[in-house]
Amino acid sequence: MGGYHERTKHAPNRYALGPAFLDWSSQPSPYSRFEGSSSLDLPLLDGAQGPPFPGPASSSKKIDRASLGLFLELAFGLSAWKSAEGSTWALRNNPSSGNLHPTEGWVVLGATRGISDSAGIFHYAPLEHALELRATFTDSVAFPSNGFLLGLSSIPWREAWKYGERAFRYCQLDAGHAIGAAAQSAAALGWRLHVLAAPSDDEISALLGLERADACHRREPEYPELLAWVEAGSARSGDLPDVASLAASPRVWHGAANQLSEDHDGWPLVDLAFRLCRKAVGAGLASKVSAKASTPSGACRRPIAEVVRARRSAQRFDGTSILPKEAVCAMLAATTPGVEPMLAAFPWAPAITLVLFVHRVEGLDPGLYLFPRDAAVADHLLSVCSSANKPTPIDFGGFPLVRLKSGSVEREATRLSCLQPIGGKGCFSLAMIADFERTLSADGGFGYRRLHWEAGLIGQALYLGATAHGFSGTGIGCFFDDEVHALLGLTAGSRTFQDVYHFTVGAAVEDPRILTLPPYPDERRMRR
Repeated sequence: MGGYHERTKHAPNRYALGPAFLDWSSQPSPYSRFEGSSSLDLPLLDGAQGPPFPGPASSSKKIDRASLGLFLELAFGLSAWKSAEGSTWALRNNPSSGNLHPTEGWVVLGATRGISDSAGIFHYAPLEHALELRATFTDSVAFPSNGFLLGLSSIPWREAWKYGERAFRYCQLDAGHAIGAAAQSAAALGWRLHVLAAPSDDEISALLGLERADACHRREPEYPELLAWVEAGSARSGDLPDVASLAASPRVWHGAANQLSEDHDGWPLVDLAFRLCRKAVGAGLASKVSAKASTPSGACRRPIAEVVRARRSAQRFDGTSILPKEAVCAMLAATTPGVEPMLAAFPWAPAITLVLFVHRVEGLDPGLYLFPRDAAVADHLLSVCSSANKPTPIDFGGFPLVRLKSGSVEREATRLSCLQPIGGKGCFSLAMIADFERTLSADGGFGYRRLHWEAGLIGQALYLGATAHGFSGTGIGCFFDDEVHALLGLTAGSRTFQDVYHFTVGAAVEDPRILTLPPYPDERRMRR
């Protein structure tokens, strides 16, 4: 995947290959539906009295129609409608590159009162906040009663329509965001989410029926990403379903996927990237770690549901606000490997180091800093950087930062994020630097995907952490990869470490011309 990564880099004198213009007549629908399948409307709960962010709740809710409805809404549901100058568009609780949403959510659930009398496979429809019955198991299957499987898949055409060859990167970042969104949603109910390292793409695809002729239009292929186990209540030994057995079990399939676009442009490199990164049986297990969950840090008084529904991707920052030290420390803590609820969901060893461009942070001078999420990975990064940057260890509220450069870095942050002002006008921005060569050597092409999942997961932790403290965040997928490497003193042409994602946090400036409307009809929301 090194070749794909090199080809899809942006640089000051050229951008990765994308469409020459946006053909609005062929813009794909962000909503998949299975016509002919039965649909079950889910309740909408206000969640006003839920546990404080970030949780988890002290007790576990039972799995039923109401709790599943709240879980799916907070993970993947709509958060608002926006309207301006005759155009209307929806926002969701899980962020997406360009608000294009290639990620689809699936639930594999045993017989549950109020949902289904038998085990089944369900597709979540966020626009309707409903479950579509995709398949019914015809034989009795051994399905644990203390949880369910959550599946994620990607439809890359939604991203390729706008971003061309770089779309594969964004699909993987969005999968990482979705992991974080679902893990935080689970915490609101006292549940815990664990991404399963073992299932192969073929097993996931067979279970969810993604390669069936009725699963998608032939020019709109849908690819498996991952399965996660959502645990409700205390875990017991052996309480995980056998994915291979479930995938081989006889089922009756229902419905056929809608067509998302009337016209399509082919981006063969994106489909090739999915094939080259296909997860085989046993892939990724060498770097699987036993998650050591730590206690959440920086809890606030706002309920989880309120924070999740308030999250937005900022378009502009005021350039003057100062981010309190307490908020920064809480956000750094939230990105620490193994911390509840989001990072504890990730089963692989950490491979991402954060490089911070600090502009306006209480108690921290402007400059370039490194946050070593994993000491060994950070030491390796520092060892291959040139001596141009003099590393100086400092303590910031108990967090061991390494100062690489003193003084204003606002101009560098803006330039390196494809000249976007949000890189420099926030309180801080950051680059996520991946231990690239070692990860791909260990896990093959699949390692490329999991690096981006980890980066997207970190981004989601920052999104919600910023929102919880009254600020806003924005993921930045457009950046000058090799220019960032040069700033750090990495050898030109080396793939030892690679930049995979940027993020920025600040005080958002709202556009008064844009009207905000509720995500769902108010009469559907149940008060409690």
